[in-house]
Amino acid sequence: MRNWMRGLLTSTLVLLLAACASSGGPRDAAASAVTTLPPPDTTAASGAYEGATDYRIGAMDLLQISVFGVQDLDKEVRVNSNGQISLPLVGGVMAGGRTIPELEAELAKKYAEGFLQNPQVSVFVKEYSSQRITLEGAVKKPGIYPITGRTSLLQAIALAEGVDDKIADLGGIVLMRQVEGKRQAAVFDLRLVRKGMIDDPQVYGDDIIVVEQSGSKSAFRRFIEAVPAIGVFRWF
Repeated sequence: MRNWMRGLLTSTLVLLLAACASSGGPRDAAASAVTTLPPPDTTAASGAYEGATDYRIGAMDLLQISVFGVQDLDKEVRVNSNGQISLPLVGGVMAGGRTIPELEAELAKKYAEGFLQNPQVSVFVKEYSSQRITLEGAVKKPGIYPITGRTSLLQAIALAEGVDDKIADLGGIVLMRQVEGKRQAAVFDLRLVRKGMIDDPQVYGDDIIVVEQSGSKSAFRRFIEAVPAIGVFRWF
């Protein structure tokens, strides 16, 4: 598993480095040096799900259920380990494995069965407990971790029990994600984040975080050194 993950990350970095070679020169880099890494394609800056409709609700996700015009039925509920939620009037409903539109349609059907006429139900995912992030490199416990709600870079690294102080390059924290159909990345200096000199960036489901090792000669090191000359990345 570790070897497969490392191979995937290295392949991603090779593609990013290839993009570096074809990008603009120093003037382009200077013009875009203040560009931040945007949220991924399926998530708003607030952490709310939007866009594609194929996200499937998972256990421990926190849902906000609203029924138009019936405020008493508005409810915030967490999906249990069996994938079920419990709601007024309709009782237990299987939410796990369903897309948001599928759950909205199912709830509207149940409320219409003897309770409401033409109910309009909306489902909003407030916390994605089933979302995952990958932490690799010089952290104490590399792996894939679930995140709940808004999670910052520091909080994400804490999930892996922090960086390995003996080998970690705190100025070489690479954050990668899918934005507008392309893999984008940014490099952060963890020392500046800890001191509050720069913002502690929010991480999202499917993000990949790599803590580079000091003195290494990996693809990640070449990427970090190339960042100041790339227009689409931000250097801290």
